[in-house]
Amino acid sequence: MDIGLIAQHIVNGLMLGLIYSLVAVGFTLFFGVLDVIKFSHGDMLTWGVFTAFSAYLGLALVGFSSPWFILAIVALFAMAAIGFLGAVIAKVLIIPLKGAPPLNTLLITLMLGTVLRESIRLFYPDGANPKHFPALLPDWSHSWGHFTLRFDNAAMFIAGILMIMLVQIIIKRTKLGMAIRAVSQDEETARIMGINFNMVVYVTFAIGSGLAAFAGVIYGLYYNELSFNMGLLLGAIGFSAAAVGGFGNIYGAIVGGFLFALLQTIGAAALPFASAYKDVFAFGVVIVLIAIKPTGLLGEKETERV
Repeated sequence: MDIGLIAQHIVNGLMLGLIYSLVAVGFTLFFGVLDVIKFSHGDMLTWGVFTAFSAYLGLALVGFSSPWFILAIVALFAMAAIGFLGAVIAKVLIIPLKGAPPLNTLLITLMLGTVLRESIRLFYPDGANPKHFPALLPDWSHSWGHFTLRFDNAAMFIAGILMIMLVQIIIKRTKLGMAIRAVSQDEETARIMGINFNMVVYVTFAIGSGLAAFAGVIYGLYYNELSFNMGLLLGAIGFSAAAVGGFGNIYGAIVGGFLFALLQTIGAAALPFASAYKDVFAFGVVIVLIAIKPTGLLGEKETERV
C-alpha cells in the first residue's frame, strides 16, 4: 500500500470537493429562498471563469504584472459581474414566474443555460475552442514519494473554505442573513414583518451566482483550462451534491460536494479504466443514496404547496 499515492488521491478529492461544494451551495440557496432549481447555474460558473479570463487579458494588456494583484482583481470582478447577472436573472425571469407551475421555471432556467453556453461559443473570440487559464499562483511544491503538496492547491483550498465560512457568517449572523432565513421559513410572515421579499431574492441570487464565479476561478486555476461547455458537468455534479446532501441545507450541500468528490476519487483509484468510469460510479452511488433517503443525508426544508 503506497501511503503517498493515497494521500495524493485524498488531496485531489478535497480540491474537487471544494469546487463542487461551492456550486452546490448556490443551488441550495436558490431552493431555500424560492423553491427554485436553477439549471443554468453551471453555465453561470462558465460565464464567471470567462469573465475572469477576459479581465486577466485586459490587465495584462495595460501592463499589470503582479500575479497576486491580477488574481485578486479578476476574482473580485468576476464575482461582482456574475453576481449582478444573477440578480438580473432573478428580477427578469425568476420572480415573474413565481406563481407559475414549477416546471415552467425549470424549463426557463434550462433554456437559459443553453443560451448562456452557446453565446460564449458563438460570440466569444474563438469561443468554441478550449483556452489556457493562466497560473497566477506560485508553483512551489514539495514531494514525499508519490505525494506532492503544491502551494497553489493549498492556497485555493484555504480561500474556498474561507469563502464558504463567509457565506455561513452572512446567513447566520447578519440582518441580511436573518431576512434570508425568514423568507426561507415563511415568506408570507416575512412580508408582513416588513422584509423586502424581492430584494432578498435578488441578493440571494447574487450571492449564489458570485459563488459560482468564484468556483469557476478556482477550477480554472486548478486545471489551467476553460471551455464553453465546462459548466454542463459541473452544474450536474453541483445539483447532485445539493440533492444528496438535502436541498435547502447549506451544510448538506457541503457534505454532498465532498462526498461526490470522494466517490470520484474512489472510482479513479479502484476501478479499471478509471478515467472513463469514475463519473458513472459516482452518479450511480448518488442515485442509490437518493433512492434510499429521498430527503437527502441532512434533510431538506419542508414545504407545503396549496
